[in-house]
Amino acid sequence: MVARLIDEDPEEAYGYSRVALRLASRVAAVREAAGFAAYANQKFSEALAEFRAARRMTGGVELWPVMADCERGLGRPEKALDMAGAPEVQKLDKAGQVEMRLVAAGARRDLGQLDAAIVTLQSPELASSSVQPWTARLRYAYADALLAVGREGEAREWFAKSLESDKDGSTDASDRLAELDGVEFVDAFNENENEVEGVVDVVTVVDVASDDIDSDDDEDDEAEADEDLETDVAEEAPKAVEDQAPVHGDVEGDVEHDEDGDDDGPESGAPQG
Repeated sequence: MVARLIDEDPEEAYGYSRVALRLASRVAAVREAAGFAAYANQKFSEALAEFRAARRMTGGVELWPVMADCERGLGRPEKALDMAGAPEVQKLDKAGQVEMRLVAAGARRDLGQLDAAIVTLQSPELASSSVQPWTARLRYAYADALLAVGREGEAREWFAKSLESDKDGSTDASDRLAELDGVEFVDAFNENENEVEGVVDVVTVVDVASDDIDSDDDEDDEAEADEDLETDVAEEAPKAVEDQAPVHGDVEGDVEHDEDGDDDGPESGAPQG
């Protein structure tokens, strides 16, 4: 979990490392992971203690450069330079030696020795055309050191070389190049977002106004419909009365006719008791 989170969420990675330490503090890998988690959160004293413990357990020298960088973080660049000249550096692999060179150059800059920092970074690894995992960072550090002494033309060249070899985006060389070229980046997403919000507001106002208009139209339509209905009823009522009048007259006539006894009703032909 420390390895998974350390780049995206170093604080949470640090929390996991503390739990791991409580569970298995005598495991070298746990102490090393705890050291890197503390280092990522700039807890340099704690990180240095964990790295030293891991080194005692394994006897290896792989952590030597990061231990020296912790000394820098604690404000002791002279100690970092002493470590850069120690015999342990000769036991490091190529990547470790390059890392140690980066730390030493940083310590020189901490002491204000800018020209010495440039010289420290000048090496066969820097001049090599082959791209290694550490190439982009080495070129970037060299470009940054050149820029610090005002050699902008050379700095731009090496920032470009760093960007060319930076396959995983480990540096911000592209931003540094843009800065040197006077290019200013604008966050178009936020501008578009504001524009969209403005459009939404306008549409909302139009929709509300449209709803009010529709509501008024509906009320007018309903009033007209009621008037039409009343007119139709008024016109149709007399006609209905006229149509029904003959029917009522026939029925009354039939009743009067029966009362006179002129009609042969059902009882007229019936035998008398």
